[in-house]
Amino acid sequence: MIKKNHQEKVVLAYSGGLDTSAIIPWLKENYSLQVVAFVADIGQSPKDLEGIQEKALQSGAIDCYVLDLKKKFIKNYILPVLSTGALYEGSYLLGTAMARPIIAKEQIKLALKIHATAVCHGATGKGNDQVRFETAYAALAPELKVLSPWREWNLSSREDLLDYLNKKKITTTATKKKIYSRDENIWHISTEGGILEDPWNQSHKDCWVWTKDLLCTPDTEEYISIKFKKGFPISINNNTLDLVDVLNMLNTLGAKHGIGRIDIIENRLIGIKSRGCYETPGGTILMYAIRALEQLVLDRDSFQWRQQLGLQMASIVYNGLWFSPIRESLQSAARIFFDMINGEVVIKLYKGNAIVVQKKSENSLYSKEFATFSKDNVYNQHDAEGFIKLFSLSSKIRALNNKK
Repeated sequence: MIKKNHQEKVVLAYSGGLDTSAIIPWLKENYSLQVVAFVADIGQSPKDLEGIQEKALQSGAIDCYVLDLKKKFIKNYILPVLSTGALYEGSYLLGTAMARPIIAKEQIKLALKIHATAVCHGATGKGNDQVRFETAYAALAPELKVLSPWREWNLSSREDLLDYLNKKKITTTATKKKIYSRDENIWHISTEGGILEDPWNQSHKDCWVWTKDLLCTPDTEEYISIKFKKGFPISINNNTLDLVDVLNMLNTLGAKHGIGRIDIIENRLIGIKSRGCYETPGGTILMYAIRALEQLVLDRDSFQWRQQLGLQMASIVYNGLWFSPIRESLQSAARIFFDMINGEVVIKLYKGNAIVVQKKSENSLYSKEFATFSKDNVYNQHDAEGFIKLFSLSSKIRALNNKK
């Protein structure tokens, strides 16, 4: 337990949202700690970051650090996960799960730098994020104390938090009518809670933030080309861009055409099922583009192994085991394949779809000369006979035994 000493510091992973806004005064009241707010800029809305330092200080923090981590997030977290083809339960592109380890790592760095004795997060006792944050803390700085207010305080709902903040005269953008829980970064935005807690309720217009409804998307398709070098997207429509600009541009294009929406019920690590509306427009486009180049450059066994890597990586990242040998091992295995992803893809964007229509790669294993149905001079079709006899030999022996 933290000693109630006002000289001790705690670093809070601060978003300026409902939960963390309430946590600052609560920590001061209940632990007499000096609260230092840490804000990770990983591509959330500029409106969320506007005035966030002043807000943290007005809420009672002694200081607030804002760190731009967008490029590092894409390069060291998003693309390594994307390289494995990871999709949690077949559809979720892990936008929140990938963000937590980079936030926790930088939070720990700050805590050690300013000699804080504790770290704190705003995750609830029902969700996955408490596990992701605290597993990262344990792996990176086990000597630090961990505070999780949602598991301690007597505020049992977000309505309670709103009442608490009103008493403290601390402003927040959340209301009792629109009480969704949202998580936003450069990769995605998620929406949970409110009417979504009943799976029979159809999602409303205000459940979606980035992407257009299909009824409002253009009636004309749009074509874009993306070039890749060793798995990294380097240009769109022949315009060389850095990673942040690539993803921002793809998000804009994808959102315009209603791409990247999913409304799912997923299995949380702790056993509760939850419903979320996720929007990942740029990420969805990138996923299809990379998979298209994989079809050209990976042989059958390599492709099957990459699929297994993706299945394992999705669980590891979702469950918060980023700082573990197994994640490093999976990432290292996938990197061999990712380095082969050189080439260009043309994608048609239309009514929620990202359809690959052209693809080429210098590493392509596709050979028109071998694949053609027309006459060729490179393949002897008689060779297939011996191969089939050997390939089916065990089936033939089994059938002969069954007849005895």
